[in-house]
Amino acid sequence: MFKLFIAALFIFNFSTSFAKASEDPDLYWMKVKAKDKFARSLIANTGIAIEHVNDNYVMGMGTKSELDAVKKTGRLETSFKLSEQMLDFPAKDEKFHNYTELLAELNSLAANNPDIVALNSIGQSHENRQILHLTISTDLAQSDLKPGIVFMGGHHAREHVSIEMPLMLAQYLVREYRNQNAEVVNLLESRQIHLIPMVNPDGAEHDISSGRYKTWRKNRRLNADGNYGVDLNRNYGFMWGTGGSSKSTRSDVYMGKAPFSEPETMAIKNFVEAQTNISILLSFHTFSELILYPWGHKYDSISDSRALSVHTTMANRMAQWNGYKPQQSSDLYVASGDTTDWSFGSQGIISFTFELDPKSMWSGGFYPGQNTIDIAFNKNIKPALYLMSYADNPYRVLESTHQAYGLNSPLVK
Repeated sequence: MFKLFIAALFIFNFSTSFAKASEDPDLYWMKVKAKDKFARSLIANTGIAIEHVNDNYVMGMGTKSELDAVKKTGRLETSFKLSEQMLDFPAKDEKFHNYTELLAELNSLAANNPDIVALNSIGQSHENRQILHLTISTDLAQSDLKPGIVFMGGHHAREHVSIEMPLMLAQYLVREYRNQNAEVVNLLESRQIHLIPMVNPDGAEHDISSGRYKTWRKNRRLNADGNYGVDLNRNYGFMWGTGGSSKSTRSDVYMGKAPFSEPETMAIKNFVEAQTNISILLSFHTFSELILYPWGHKYDSISDSRALSVHTTMANRMAQWNGYKPQQSSDLYVASGDTTDWSFGSQGIISFTFELDPKSMWSGGFYPGQNTIDIAFNKNIKPALYLMSYADNPYRVLESTHQAYGLNSPLVK
């Protein structure tokens, strides 16, 4: 059985390489028995990064100390140390964008379309890379008077498909506006659309820096003990450190020394708080084909029944288009300090996380190959346009007629 399990890993197209330094600690792959969200939360609290959820088990990655913690639960089924000899490098993924290529694409988009696209930086990473931000709208100088929405990707370094989604969405909006697509023209005239494709540029660059994917997740903070990285999606301030994260600097879900300790999360905080017109936020991640909404830090549902209904109504509607599973984040397992708990809990913004294609490790995991980019985008363009159309007032989805303000769109009927 163990040999079959190892052999199956080769068809993942999932690759890794680990240096023998503290910046790239040895990682172990684990399969752990867990039949419900309570058991999964117990496993998440050991500090491993859960990457695949099944009805009866989870799979994830962690350090030797986290492996030992999982063993103490009595639930470990299988584990082995990951190494570059075990997993091969995937086919060349030229369609993915590294930081320099992303910057060039965004610069080109803004330079060629100055009437509807503005490019700026909302802050700098630990290694002084700019956190790039696009605004797309007509009448840019006055666009902050319109309802706003923000799309972001790349919180986790190894989730490269999530970086492509905001970029492709920006390219789609500009192209369709120039083609006089009535729906897109109306959206740009009535909405301010923000896109932040690469929240974690240092981590994304590190993951591809050696010619082999490193399965790196965190940012590139050098911690006091010589280990690298903070999990940016455990570093937001709302209910920070209350479960599903780790105080160990070696952990993939290390929450940082304090809420918003990282320049990347602080940049997002400052940006979102300054944009008082933003009513909807969507954070792209990979993988699992899920639509998630708050809460993540606790099992209880959102207590405001109308806000809960907005999230569930929108999630269920979008799931009809992309085929993803809609659910509360903590139905997977408790995880605190994430983006959407903060944006909804602190800012009152209707917030979603999309765990994009592929569905599982068996179909590619973090490194499914470049063909997945178009598949994921084509599944999610309708949900993205749908969210834009309701940015004037997301609570309109609770009305009996779901007609988008100022739009005549078959997507929102």
